Amino acid sequence: MDFILNLLHKWFGIKEPHRSFLARTVPGKLNFSYCFGGMAFTAFLLSVITGLLLALYYVPSEGEAYQSIAAIHNEVWGGSLVRSIHKWSANILIIFIILHTIRVFVYRAYRPPRELNWIAGSLSFLLVMASGFTGYLLPWDQRAYWATVVGTSMAGTVPLVGKYVLFLLRGGAEVHGPTLIRFYSLHTQWLPLSMVFILWAHFHMAKRQGIAGGL
Repeated sequence: MDFILNLLHKWFGIKEPHRSFLARTVPGKLNFSYCFGGMAFTAFLLSVITGLLLALYYVPSEGEAYQSIAAIHNEVWGGSLVRSIHKWSANILIIFIILHTIRVFVYRAYRPPRELNWIAGSLSFLLVMASGFTGYLLPWDQRAYWATVVGTSMAGTVPLVGKYVLFLLRGGAEVHGPTLIRFYSLHTQWLPLSMVFILWAHFHMAKRQGIAGGL
């Protein structure tokens, strides 16, 4: 990281005008667990980059979605590798965001004045889980279809508003073409944009408040 910053400083002179952002004080006795948040963010970036590459070839259509996935695997150069990286980076993101949440809870870093940052982190966890769920349908195979049927049916059991939530997610009473379009839109647009906003708020508050010390 220092090498990259020094190289950018050589080209653009970023250190002086951005010193307040680049320089920060950290508490003593840090350990490896403090890296979980950064690892989750790295996995998020990998997911976004590989997702953008996959979007070049994926067709969010009821009749062509599965064939486009097969073409990515069998015809696009490096397509299988990119999709595997996308899949595993998403799984790693979930793992490290859970570990990060556990670390924050154990070290009681949710206490004032960091309670709003805890809420932002919790929202990012919900967005990650929603991204995983919406992305599961996109291959449009039997496993994805029935998993979505079960998942959306569970949402439909919410008291009072369950029926409306079910219709909102599916775009109708059944899982069909409009459901795929809605999940694709959520997975590639609404959820990533929401995640970027929440992460910006999370990082901004962490910068302003500093890193919470250990026990």
